[in-house]
This record gives sequence, structure tokens and C-alpha cells, in this order.
Amino acid sequence: MILGDLLDSPVRDADGRALGYVVDVRFVMEGPVDGLLAALRLHGLLVSPRTGTSFLGYERTGVNAPALLARWFAWRHRGTFLVHWDDVQAVTRDAVVLHAGHRRYAPDLPGGRGRSG
Repeated sequence: MILGDLLDSPVRDADGRALGYVVDVRFVMEGPVDGLLAALRLHGLLVSPRTGTSFLGYERTGVNAPALLARWFAWRHRGTFLVHWDDVQAVTRDAVVLHAGHRRYAPDLPGGRGRSG
């Protein structure tokens, strides 16, 4: 599977109800860095109920500048959630389907170097 195949894919629950679109993915480093690379594992998908566009880094807590863009992204991606890869039942041409009883997690990432004012 190619990452680009997941981005902007519709997401449905096990009953076929539309939940949103894949806007980003999360990876976890597993193992030491080997040269310039580290072993990565797909941790989960970010699902936005309104749009297929990316956060462009504004999901990081503390990123608040430029203020107008930060507020716009917060509004545009309200309701976005992280779903763990283990909760994905299937990836088809038409949609990403989640298991019944999947859990939703906050999409926020710590970090960022936002400026105030």
C-alpha cells in the first residue's frame, strides 16, 4: 500500500456510515536509528469529518501563529480524531472501513513553537 492511497480516502464505520476523510497518518519509531532512517510502524489515521485537507502542522499544541491560520485550521478540523491502525477493518478502493466499537482519540500532537500575539 502507498501512503498516498490512504490520504483523502473516505472513512466509514462497520455499518457503512460516513465518518469523514483520512487527512494524515501517524507513525511510531520502533527501534534505533540506523544511519538516517529509523524503523517506523503505522500507528493510526487522522480522520476529519469535514475535509480531506491536511492540518499542515497546526495539529501540534502550541502552534498558534500566524493566529488567523491557526484559528482557521482549528475551525476547519473541529471534530477530527485519531483512530488506531488496529481499529481498521479494511482498506478498499472506495473507503477505509473501521471495526465496530473502534475508539476515537484526540488528534493533537505535543510540540510546536507557536508565538503568542
